[in-house]
Amino acid sequence: MTMRTTLIVALASATALPAMAEVNIYSYRQPELIEPLLNGFTEKTGIETNVAFLNQGLVERLQAEGERSPADIILTTDISRLAGAKEAGVTQAVESDVLEEHIPASLRDEEGHWFGVTTRGRIVYASKDRVPEGEITTYEDLADPKWEGRICTRSGTHVYTLGLVSALIEHNGEEAAKEWLEGVKLNLARAPQGNDRAQVRAIWAGECDIALGNTYYMGAMLADPEQEEWANSVRVEFPTFEDGSGTHVNISGVAMTANAPHPDDALAFMEYLASPEAQKLYADVVNEYPADPDVPPSDLVASWGEIEPDTTALDDIAEHRADALRLVEEVNFDG
Repeated sequence: MTMRTTLIVALASATALPAMAEVNIYSYRQPELIEPLLNGFTEKTGIETNVAFLNQGLVERLQAEGERSPADIILTTDISRLAGAKEAGVTQAVESDVLEEHIPASLRDEEGHWFGVTTRGRIVYASKDRVPEGEITTYEDLADPKWEGRICTRSGTHVYTLGLVSALIEHNGEEAAKEWLEGVKLNLARAPQGNDRAQVRAIWAGECDIALGNTYYMGAMLADPEQEEWANSVRVEFPTFEDGSGTHVNISGVAMTANAPHPDDALAFMEYLASPEAQKLYADVVNEYPADPDVPPSDLVASWGEIEPDTTALDDIAEHRADALRLVEEVNFDG
C-alpha cells in the first residue's frame, strides 16, 4: 500500500464526508521520509493516512482554518516549532499510557501537547586531518581563542543554533551565553552561511577545521555520491556542557491538532509512532536516534560513536528561545 498524498483542498472536503478511519496529517518532513512509517501504520491498524506537506506556514495554516481544519496531526522538527504550535493554540493535550511509557519526560510536553519521536545531536564535525581526537570536549570550549579562524557554522538565527544557545542559557545563564556567542564569533573562519552540509563541505575544502551540525546530516551525505567525500573527511564529535550534562539534543515530534476531526485515530497514530517497531523504522529512515531509550539506533548511526544526551527538559530549554534570539542579535553574530 502506498501513501496517499492529498492537496489541502481535498483534505478540507473530507470533513463533509461520513466519519471513517483515517488520519489527516500536516507534515513538515518530506513525504519520502515518512512514507514507510505511514505504510506501516496503515498495515497494522487499517487506518488510512492523508498527508499535506507544508515546509512553511504550518501554524498559520491551522490558525486560518480554525474549527474547519481537516488536520488531525502535526509532524514537525525542532522543539521551538512544537512549542510554538502549542503557544499558538493549535494543539491539544492528550493522555496516553503508551506515550508516557516509551517517550522520556524530557522529550515530551509536561501537559501532553507534543511528544518527541526521534532525536538528533547538535554535534561538532571535525577534520580528520587537522583536529586530533579528544581535542573537542565541551560546547563552552568552542569560544576558546585556540579555535580562532577555525570554526564554520550556519546562521545564528536559525532554529538549530537558537536551540543550542537556549540550552547554554539554561545551563549557564544569559551573561555566559552572550560571552560564548562573542567568543565563537571571534573564532569563525567566515561569516555564518549555508546549511549544515555546507559547513562540512567547507571543512573538506580547507576553509575551516570544525563546524556545528546535526548528526543525521552525516547519513544524508554518505548516501549522496557527490557529498560522500565531504563526509569521509570529518568525524563526529559529541561535546557536552561543562556542568556535566550531556550532548545537546533536539527532536522531531508529533502533536494532535486542537480541532482534530478524528481524535481516536490520531491518538492511535501517535501511539504507533512511540511503538518499538515504528521507533526503529522511523529512526533508521531519517538517520536519527529513537526517542525510546530502549530502542537501539541503526548500525550506521551507532558507528558515529556513543551519545550521552543532555536530559534537561526540552520544555525548559524552549522557554529561552526569545532570549537566545535577542543575544544573537545583540552580538551581531551573523555580521
